Amino acid sequence: MADARDSKSRGGNTMRVRPPPSASASSRQIRAGKIAQSNPREFNSISRHMKKIVVIAGPTAVGKSALAVLLARCFNGEVISADSRQVYKGLDIGSGKITKKEMKGVAHHLLNVIHPQKQFTVAEFKNLAQENIDGIRTRGKLPIVVGGTGLYIDALLGEVLIPEVPPNQELRKQLEKKSTETLFVMLREIDPRRAQTIDRHNPRRLIRAIEIARTLGKVSPKPQTTNYSLPAALRIGLSLPAEDLKRRISIRLFARISRGMVSEVERLHQQGLSWKRLYELGLEYRYVSRYLRGLMTKDEMNEKLKTEIWHYAKRQMTWWKRDKRIKWFLPTEKTKIVATVKRFLLS
Repeated sequence: MADARDSKSRGGNTMRVRPPPSASASSRQIRAGKIAQSNPREFNSISRHMKKIVVIAGPTAVGKSALAVLLARCFNGEVISADSRQVYKGLDIGSGKITKKEMKGVAHHLLNVIHPQKQFTVAEFKNLAQENIDGIRTRGKLPIVVGGTGLYIDALLGEVLIPEVPPNQELRKQLEKKSTETLFVMLREIDPRRAQTIDRHNPRRLIRAIEIARTLGKVSPKPQTTNYSLPAALRIGLSLPAEDLKRRISIRLFARISRGMVSEVERLHQQGLSWKRLYELGLEYRYVSRYLRGLMTKDEMNEKLKTEIWHYAKRQMTWWKRDKRIKWFLPTEKTKIVATVKRFLLS
């Protein structure tokens, strides 16, 4: 079974954990190497009166969550998760959901929003993220959006059209009879841009993408008209050389398995989540469920996960690299990142 202490330490949708009143401003700085000299109070009025946000993007396992916490502590911020799996309750270890301890007193939002049996759409994320951004600014804080789901972030920033295409049940029945390989080929023919970044093994997402593409031609990359006043966004990207990222992926995978990822998937199934739904909820849940069903050995599961997570990281970078406004850093360049954020907020 998964570690009970770990499951209790997970953040909720709008958890707001603050340091005790007696904590001094200096205690909220990152002391290692004196990374930042910023006083969080210095940015209260700035965050309240200026529509600015910080966005942290990059591939899986690169260290985005830790950076978000660091920046929130330096600049009086709160964090909004932009992760398509961490919105689900109970998907903790396998999704890499930040723990209460790792939050270090920083409020996190859009974690544990919905039961995994239900679907959570891009439109729902956008609406909830906008609501949370407004709430964070009202409290005089800096909104910091962090996550690896590129479509979520692009939708929030008005970079893509969120298509209002109703379900086509007749088309879905036809497509459900086809293999994921055939579905992927179909999507690539009608919307090659979407095919570059989609999970080609997820039939539900493939069918929905084909449904949208057949109706609209493709998912438009053009900003959509909206009544919501988009904030000025500093886009920060974290990246690593390929071999370093592969090593991090392997180390993190071993850590997740050691902490009880297999037990987590087993528990989710026992609580009523079907094997089919687990298959749809991302790589870790897909291949652990196959292992639990006796369709592969544990060694095969581990090797498949390492390979597929690496392929996923490459798809993420394909998505992010097309945005020339992202300022890229190594995870170790924290001093440069803090200085960049400070210039942005004071400009």
